[in-house]
Amino acid sequence: MMESQAKNSPENLVSLTAVDDSNSADVPNLKGDWHNLFVLLLLYTMQGIAGTGLCIGIPVLLQINKNVTYKEQALFSMVTWPYSLKMLWAPLVDALYVQKMGRRKSWLIPVQYLIGGCFIYMGKNIDEWLPETGKPDVLKLFYVVFFVQTLVATQDIVVDAWALTMLKKNNVVYASNCNLVGAMLGIMINSLFLTVFTSEDFCNKYLRFAPAKGGLVTNAYLFYCWAVLFILITTSIIIFKKEKDNRLEVNYVKLNIIQNYLLVLDILKIPSIWVLTIALLTTEIGFAATSQSLITLKLIDAGLPKDNVMVIISSMYIVKIITPIIVSKYTSGPKPMSVYLKLIPFRIIWSITFVVFIYYINNGKIDFPIYNYVILVFIFLINYSTFTTMSVARLAWFNRISDPRFGGTYMTLLNTLSHISIHWSTSIAIFMIDVLTFKECSLDYKNNCSTSNLSNTCKSNGGSCIVNVDGYYMESAMCILFGIGWYYIFKRKLINVQAKSSSHWMVNVKNNKVMKNETTGYKMVENL
Repeated sequence: MMESQAKNSPENLVSLTAVDDSNSADVPNLKGDWHNLFVLLLLYTMQGIAGTGLCIGIPVLLQINKNVTYKEQALFSMVTWPYSLKMLWAPLVDALYVQKMGRRKSWLIPVQYLIGGCFIYMGKNIDEWLPETGKPDVLKLFYVVFFVQTLVATQDIVVDAWALTMLKKNNVVYASNCNLVGAMLGIMINSLFLTVFTSEDFCNKYLRFAPAKGGLVTNAYLFYCWAVLFILITTSIIIFKKEKDNRLEVNYVKLNIIQNYLLVLDILKIPSIWVLTIALLTTEIGFAATSQSLITLKLIDAGLPKDNVMVIISSMYIVKIITPIIVSKYTSGPKPMSVYLKLIPFRIIWSITFVVFIYYINNGKIDFPIYNYVILVFIFLINYSTFTTMSVARLAWFNRISDPRFGGTYMTLLNTLSHISIHWSTSIAIFMIDVLTFKECSLDYKNNCSTSNLSNTCKSNGGSCIVNVDGYYMESAMCILFGIGWYYIFKRKLINVQAKSSSHWMVNVKNNKVMKNETTGYKMVENL
């Protein structure tokens, strides 16, 4: 009893802000944690199904329809933004919860039920929004999928945080494996079902003995299945999965909303954070013209069967799972950003192969025998391996510099900057293709075919829209030049920033004055 009181004394509680410099990490031992790993893997798989898997599949279906412009595709690509902006409400997820329900289940349960409800709504309306013929209702699709992605981003915050307490302390390192494997599995499953198993041509060619109308499943049926899956799994978690009482955690502290948001400001006060922020927000511009979303659209637009393209792209998720294991010995060293920087010139050069490949497709200089698919797979293989290695190196550095006292907020902020870079550059790259493309009607040189109405007018008069300048190639050149400039500007800056000691990245928490420990009733005063 006396020892317990001594541990909970004010003097010991005040020492909460001290950083533990010990390196006595326990050796991982999965005994007793296998069921927790399964739960995390399941939750991350659901995240992949409702998140990126949905965002990959629907643009492909829109492109097949042939009644959407790249500007409309650019609008829809913005559905991924909630994942990049989740830092705006992450402090609310940490600060607000119902204690009896559990700190993480308070958010997880309603969020996943809402995702299931959204899938029911989509199943009911998807045939109207995305008809086989006619103009798709891109705006309604955008609104619904955007709301789903907001829910998925919230689920990601919750599951990432719950993983830190669900697993034993010595097994928390396996949470990232569950994240990667589960998310990639979910993405691969949903993108394949949406684009391949709903395809009549693919199913008749590869999956049926006799031709039949439609795919193995319809879009509506698929969304209903995902809805049932989310509802059943969420209900099972309510019944069978207990959450640890967070008040029993070592050095438990309940931060209010204001203190959580002030913590973000404290991180941003670190001088080198601003150099890193600018670098992270602009790093993907150099590769925007060869991003997965844009390359998929261009390959389909150039005449490759969408089923074959989606099978190739979906198989690349296996590369994303294997590559981190292979390169771990290189990215786990003291200078992971050196690996990142060394790969940038190679990735810029390799992106040219995509542009050349698409150029020859559009000019009819190659057909598509098996060996050309082998070439395409090889191009994708190298590109994804490079991209994944750079992502692992960047994440390894984030883990090194993040203040361990506030790792969740710190890591979320850095990851958010990276995601914003990918999504905003991709959205703008898709939008700018139409802007940089110059066309002319074969019967009327004054008609530049810049809108759907002008294009239809040209076609109704018996003419065709001739492309004088393809905006994709102009944009690709601009992105490559920007990537070269970025490399020479930020290479030395990031090397210098990487050389700074871990103490440089510690957060000064002068603004967080008083916090109350609900278990002991003591008030802890920090850095007054």
